[in-house]
Amino acid sequence: MKPLRVEYVGEWYDVKEPDGLSIGRESDLVIDENPFLHRRFLQIYPENGLWWLGNTGNLLSATVTDPSGQIQAWLAPGARIPIVFERMHVLFSAGSTTYDFTIHGDKEYFASSSSFMDRSGATTIDPIPLTSGQRLFLVALCEDVLRARNKGHGHIPSSSATAQRLGWTLTAFNRKLDNVCEKLDLVGVPGLRGSRGNLAINRKARLIEYAFASHLVTSDDLVLLDRIDQSQETVS
Repeated sequence: MKPLRVEYVGEWYDVKEPDGLSIGRESDLVIDENPFLHRRFLQIYPENGLWWLGNTGNLLSATVTDPSGQIQAWLAPGARIPIVFERMHVLFSAGSTTYDFTIHGDKEYFASSSSFMDRSGATTIDPIPLTSGQRLFLVALCEDVLRARNKGHGHIPSSSATAQRLGWTLTAFNRKLDNVCEKLDLVGVPGLRGSRGNLAINRKARLIEYAFASHLVTSDDLVLLDRIDQSQETVS
């Protein structure tokens, strides 16, 4: 098999047989010294004629997506996925920080499409509809990740800081968080259902990963926050 290349914050790492590449806090690719990050979290390795990405941690999960954002996989501890796209984007969160890197291959085994055939045979697009308030909420939550697109990491803001950023009460923010998570959970997005052990920061991290990886919100949407800043400057 031909080697892969991994790109992280402008640095390139070659992945060759038979060793592959380990990714984590104390690995071949050192992501960060973040104590919430596993020493060895992800592993890229060859098997049965394919390159695989495996989660060797016991707590953290990762979101894997193709370049279009239309195909996603949630890589839980112990899970693995074949690397079948020419580029695969990987996102994960540890503590209050979200990280991302890209795997570059020489061959694409599958191609994605953003359309499907409805019952009449017409080709249609199937986006997840968002209200203006839900979109604004997601943009504010993802702001640091969207602005730090090429830095490989972004900060997960606190609920109180994001609520203040939007001029909302904390109660209104938490209600919107519940509503958006419920909407995405209903269409099959994993990791957003609330439970006793599913803390708010975990839901927010997963929500940021999904919204960013699926292009549900993009850097173009930052204009919504810029308008808030401009209106506040006008008032002051």
